[in-house]
Amino acid sequence: MNDVERLEHYIDIWRQIVAENVALLRTLDADDWDKPTDLPGWNVRYIAAHLAHLESELAGNPQRQVEVPAAPHIKSPMSVFTESGPLARADWTTAEIIDEIESAAAKRAEALRAMMPLDPTAPGDGFAAVVGWDWATLLSNRVIDVWMHQQDIRRAVDRPGGLAGEGGAHALTVFSRSLPYVLGKRVAPPPGTTVVLDITGEHPATLAAAMGEDGRAARLASIPADPTVHLSLDFETFIVLCGGRRTPDQVTARITGDHELGAAVLTNLAVTL
Repeated sequence: MNDVERLEHYIDIWRQIVAENVALLRTLDADDWDKPTDLPGWNVRYIAAHLAHLESELAGNPQRQVEVPAAPHIKSPMSVFTESGPLARADWTTAEIIDEIESAAAKRAEALRAMMPLDPTAPGDGFAAVVGWDWATLLSNRVIDVWMHQQDIRRAVDRPGGLAGEGGAHALTVFSRSLPYVLGKRVAPPPGTTVVLDITGEHPATLAAAMGEDGRAARLASIPADPTVHLSLDFETFIVLCGGRRTPDQVTARITGDHELGAAVLTNLAVTL
């Protein structure tokens, strides 16, 4: 697909997942909203309010300004912004939060369709312009955000589902790109080191990367028969590690070969919160 079709595809997946999120939230029991999630300091209600905030912000709706108190999980200006949305909706009913997700996303979708075709390399709007995201990054990240938060909610309320499908496929594509960065920048093993990562389950894939003599890591097109380390994990485990939701000691992954290297790769897979 061309660049414009790719952006339209992101919009389609985002709209689909937003609809799934709205439907899921409407089935929750009252006590489900208070259940803790894998995100520090956030329960299900906080995640839903966060989703409502971002959709509303991007739709151009006015936002109530609130003071964000210090907390261990608030570590940057972006996390202050993120925290402000749930705090501003602290006295809302759950129905009001769900309705805002639905109405703001519909307004945003209409605006996006009216803007098309968009240049994927041009600066995105809203908070994307502040953090330096272009349109391709913004629309891709919106898919990741709404899909990852659906999974956060599903794990919290013990309602598995939604791993298969285009949202999961997109998450795999995005997170798979980070393996060379994780290996080369974060782990930084000696030149010639090779890593193979086998993902099983809803979106099976085999990823491989190697350290070059220049100290940089790169994806391998072919899978080495005898890598320095071979990692095996299911798709959901891959997602929770890449999303920083859990640590390696909280999940199940098999390491064959250099165990220390494998543990370091797993520890450093987290590339987004």
